[in-house]
Amino acid sequence: MITAVRDAWIVTQDPQRRIIRGDVVIENEKITSVGGRYGGSADTDIDASGDIVMPGLINTHTHVAMSVMRGAADDISFPNFIDRVFRIDSERTDRDIEIGTKIGCAEMIRSGTTTFVDLYYSEDVIARATAEAGIRGVLCWCVLDDELTTQRGSPMQNCKRFCESFRNRRKIIPGVGLQGVYVCGEDTCKGAKEFSDEKDIPLTFHLSETRGEVNDLKKKTGRRPAEWLSDIGVLGKRSIAAHSSWLTMNEVKLMAAAGISVSSCPVSNMKLATGGVAPIPEFQRYGVNVTVGTDGSTTNNSLDMISEMKILGLLQKSSRWDPTVASAQELMDFATVNASIAIGMQDLLGSIEVGKYADLVILDGKSPNIRPLLPENMVSNIIYSASPANVKTVICQGDTVLRDGKIKTVDEEDILSMSEDMWGSLCRR
Repeated sequence: MITAVRDAWIVTQDPQRRIIRGDVVIENEKITSVGGRYGGSADTDIDASGDIVMPGLINTHTHVAMSVMRGAADDISFPNFIDRVFRIDSERTDRDIEIGTKIGCAEMIRSGTTTFVDLYYSEDVIARATAEAGIRGVLCWCVLDDELTTQRGSPMQNCKRFCESFRNRRKIIPGVGLQGVYVCGEDTCKGAKEFSDEKDIPLTFHLSETRGEVNDLKKKTGRRPAEWLSDIGVLGKRSIAAHSSWLTMNEVKLMAAAGISVSSCPVSNMKLATGGVAPIPEFQRYGVNVTVGTDGSTTNNSLDMISEMKILGLLQKSSRWDPTVASAQELMDFATVNASIAIGMQDLLGSIEVGKYADLVILDGKSPNIRPLLPENMVSNIIYSASPANVKTVICQGDTVLRDGKIKTVDEEDILSMSEDMWGSLCRR
């Protein structure tokens, strides 16, 4: 099966960050040609004349199934938010998790995301729904101390069963998700890291999201969260630390030495008013791999990576009084090349190059909000001017999941028709 995307502006994100005009040719799952004019025949031709083709975005921290809970815990204090969300979480059914996942995947497809890193329980349900939606899920089962969970059975054993059951599934990458140091003791953290190392799978966790989290652990152990995790050997190259807002330079250096990635979630942190701003320039200076996450639909309340990239940049510039930090190109890198490194798939994702998976997003180059459109301003226009309304077509691992604004996988009308009743049964209490 050959697909030819013809006559586009191609934002390659290759090592030279080239922007070229021409065709992208896909054979089955992978890219076989980039640039120039493809003279051969194709099973599917996509006319992208004057449009932008860019790599699929990678959302490195979310809780996709919470999409059906959107608006359930807004404008309340952080402790009240936690109590309300944890109560709703404990009462969820497989059916509403499935529908929440499909709604979230549809939203991500429409905003140009082809891969997401999830941290939740019931990842088996989420995996099946994600596979149906047709995008890639790095699905990390939530692990915490047995005595603190609402899961049936041991979270660590649940995680292991999930990872064994869903290994080698197409577009599904199972992983381990530590909830955070506030509910994960030393044995739990070490066990999660050991399993991640043994199976060579991702490990993600919330880290230093709030000042209270930091202070509570310091009172308990005498160490700040990143210091403590470093001391017990949990930080490593497979690790993705979400939020990472309340850190010292010593912690940043420890994280860099461990080869860790961070997922900055600026909208979630600002909406919850947890304070702190992720030290992005220092991460870059010391070699911490920076990526972008939306967090879930109860804290953002959007899964739109296009706006998240822009807001991350604006927050960094504003808080530093420096318009040169977090440039448009760096923001694009965070959501593509860097994110592919974070999930260990840099040889297959993150750029438009021959031999990589065909994870492509086509933006409407005729839209007034991103014109005038030239190679010199193209990345800036994507970061600062584009929106999900510009997304025309999305391809994930060679599969067209959105074509000319219509989702080709899940039945949007059907899943959305259930959402209000589900919200009412979960959240009106």
